[in-house]
Amino acid sequence: EAMHGKPFSFLLPAPPLHEFLPKSYHDERLVAEELGISREAIHRKADQLHEYNPMLGHRGCRLGITFPEIYDMQIRAIITAAIRVSMRHVCIHPQIMVPLVMNVNEIKTLYNRIHKVAAEVIEYEGFHVTYEVGTMIELPRAALVADQIADFATFFSFGTNDLTQTTMGLSRDDAGKFLTQYIVDGILEKDPFKTLDVEGVGALIEMACEKGRNVRPDLKCGVCGEHGGDPESIGYCARIGMDYVSCSPFRIPAARLASAQAAIEMDEAAKGV
Repeated sequence: EAMHGKPFSFLLPAPPLHEFLPKSYHDERLVAEELGISREAIHRKADQLHEYNPMLGHRGCRLGITFPEIYDMQIRAIITAAIRVSMRHVCIHPQIMVPLVMNVNEIKTLYNRIHKVAAEVIEYEGFHVTYEVGTMIELPRAALVADQIADFATFFSFGTNDLTQTTMGLSRDDAGKFLTQYIVDGILEKDPFKTLDVEGVGALIEMACEKGRNVRPDLKCGVCGEHGGDPESIGYCARIGMDYVSCSPFRIPAARLASAQAAIEMDEAAKGV
């Protein structure tokens, strides 16, 4: 109800699969008891799903393709909730976002699956709601084939945290050990996880927006990540024609101010002030 008259995005599950698994002996025993199987079976399954590089492993849309029941559950919940709220005369417009796409066949597969499950829920409930399907661009390859992906997405949300990691080959969790020295030595001007790397990551974003809008002129593009709360990054996003930025709740006041300042500066520039 708080979102009456506003679009809102749901990111389908993106964390690595191992994050959902029990880690301790106690947790394994509790899960085993709930499922009616041995703790040893749970432990073996956890070992099988262990990954050495989980951030580039079995996560994002790969989960929805290999374990479709995970995404089916989420889609049913989203559409059912939208219907129930709409029945109370609340106008809502859910936007379902597919994470970590690298290949057009991934988004195509899940696009068809989302519509199939949503249609089943709508038929069961006997009430129609509109929704959109989009994707989060987090990998360089996705940016390179954005024109193909746009056939199955009405919006692009650039996940700049992961896009910075995968473009620059930096781990967000570990790079702090040397980034300070890089900045002091002048190798980097700023922390790329705080202020968007315009020359590299930004170039990919601009290209993806252009390629996507060549296919779908009304494609909505925005940034999702900590860069969405950085004033300098917000100014850049406004200048290249982004539709929105998204950030952590505590950064929203600063983001709104920076967005307003960017809009004023662009308006003055257009008037030649």
